[in-house]
Amino acid sequence: MKFPEVTGSNLEFREFKLPYDFQGVLNILIISFKRSHQILANNWISFLNKLVNKFPIIEYYILYTINRRFKTTRFMIDEGMRSRIPSKPIRERTITLYIKKKPFKKDLEIPDEKTVYVFLAKSNGDVVWHTSGNFDEIKGEQLRKIINELTK
Repeated sequence: MKFPEVTGSNLEFREFKLPYDFQGVLNILIISFKRSHQILANNWISFLNKLVNKFPIIEYYILYTINRRFKTTRFMIDEGMRSRIPSKPIRERTITLYIKKKPFKKDLEIPDEKTVYVFLAKSNGDVVWHTSGNFDEIKGEQLRKIINELTK
């Protein structure tokens, strides 16, 4: 599986063309579809901060996917998100994607928008692991194991 080409900007106004602008050798992507998913994304962040500290070649991003038809209201949506996320480092990792969601979900084999989806991708966009839903120790251990194997 390959991460599809998409463009967006983070909540600190930096433009990204993904997967080309992935900053890590390995990149963890939390893909969210709804405002209510922020709690699920937040549950992953503490664990991901520990991984980034242990493995400097890892970066993570929170990708909010929003239907392209809302691009005209992007400023209001992004400002609302910016105001709800007080941490500048998290705003730098939070990228809004105003895209056609159907092909994006098809490319990543995402069946629905009921939860968050978490992907581990190499810098070239090759996806090497994925899961969905809230963080738990089993998912964290699976991710840690894959990263250990890839960084040997």
